[in-house]
Amino acid sequence: MADPFEVRVSAGSLRADDTAGWVVPHAWTERGIVVEAPGTGAHLLHAAVAVCVLNDVVREARSLDLVVHGVAVTAEGGFDEHWTSTGISYRVAIDSAEDAAAVSALIERVDEVAEIPRAVRAGADVRRVAG
Repeated sequence: MADPFEVRVSAGSLRADDTAGWVVPHAWTERGIVVEAPGTGAHLLHAAVAVCVLNDVVREARSLDLVVHGVAVTAEGGFDEHWTSTGISYRVAIDSAEDAAAVSALIERVDEVAEIPRAVRAGADVRRVAG
């Protein structure tokens, strides 16, 4: 498949306008986050990765006493002809006055602890149950 099924999620000073996507209420941001993605399963899989990374940037920044004004995460990936994922990649943009080394360390920490990317990397068993 040629389409990379790209999504972008954003909050704070990097938050997209409400009309750019759908707004999701968010405990750590007053105005919620904007998810720029169609509602396909492929896009929502990538949105799950991106939202998790955004959440963890906010959480980990707070635990490190770093001030973050905005976060945007873009995630994308493709599928082969049998709809097997060819992988998911993501990019993080952070608006912060903190020094570049601290922001870089934050991104590295998030990559290690973000739960949804870790679950996808490990391979999740998905099964249908009756009922």
